[in-house]
Amino acid sequence: MGDESYMSLALSLARRRKGLTFPNPTVGCVIVKDGNIVGLGYHKEAGSPHAEIVALNQAGRSAENAEVFVTLEPCSHYGRTPPCADALIKAKVKKVIVATEDPNPLVRGKGIEKLRKAGVDVKVGILREEAEELNRDFFTYISLERPYITLKLAQTVDGRIATFTGDSKWITSHESRKYAHRLRSEANAILIGINTVLKDDPFLTIRYIPFPKNPLRVVIDPSLKIPLRAKLVKDKSAPTLVFFSKRKPLKEKKLTSEGIELVYMESIKLKTVLSELHKRGIVHLLVEGGAKTVSYFLREGLWDRFIVFQAPLLLGEGKGIDKLGIERVEKALKLKLKREIPLGEERVFEFVKE
Repeated sequence: MGDESYMSLALSLARRRKGLTFPNPTVGCVIVKDGNIVGLGYHKEAGSPHAEIVALNQAGRSAENAEVFVTLEPCSHYGRTPPCADALIKAKVKKVIVATEDPNPLVRGKGIEKLRKAGVDVKVGILREEAEELNRDFFTYISLERPYITLKLAQTVDGRIATFTGDSKWITSHESRKYAHRLRSEANAILIGINTVLKDDPFLTIRYIPFPKNPLRVVIDPSLKIPLRAKLVKDKSAPTLVFFSKRKPLKEKKLTSEGIELVYMESIKLKTVLSELHKRGIVHLLVEGGAKTVSYFLREGLWDRFIVFQAPLLLGEGKGIDKLGIERVEKALKLKLKREIPLGEERVFEFVKE
């Protein structure tokens, strides 16, 4: 095996915990000595040993003069765990191959510098693109100080997300809904507007695939209309956070007694909501709201990835993306198609900003 193969293995280890390490990045590590793998590790969850420590513990004394392949720059500071760079130096590894630098100001370049000053040979950039893609949400969370935002819509060929009566179940198939739940597993919060709560009464949990943890459920509900009988209130398998701007002391008390966390704002502004979520360690936000909520994010330019599920159906009259204030075609939002995934007769399109 060559360097790329070992790093590819490290990346596959990291992917096992995608969605479960927030607010930390997901990281994998492989330790190789004399052409043999002597240590494997991945970061399990925030507060647990980092990938390098897990791999070093497995390697034991074999780590001395070994090569270490790690998907993200080893940390150099004390957080909830000691610095990984120090542990690698103490283990007397010969070389550390890093896929990409850590954008966190507490680490950025410092882990690599510490290793080199200690006489460890460091190489950076093997499978950099794949490593950065794996933690794209974490990089955004750090650099822009807001969650990475994925917008999601299911629509017909003629761009309808519901009939003119508002019926939308189900535009897409079971297979597409299963893929949608995989998207939920990549995020640590799901956001919808109050209209979706009132119309669909969703659980917003991960049910179509096995996954050990549900994301935080977030509702934008200015007038605090969320029913006390709503699944988001009664179901306790995931926490629920509601942003509101109209005081209703009695209802606030009842919702709080149900375990619902309420955040009052005089005026709900999207950037303020995102700032609050960032403070709470929300690295990846999945927006599953209806046309109005998704359009709200699009109008503000606050999105990173737009996932569109398209079913081979025609509705004619119906509801689609809400007003974006675009008067001329030349002013249309420009999207870049990153990938297209076939799911039976349906298609999943993943767009990013051009």
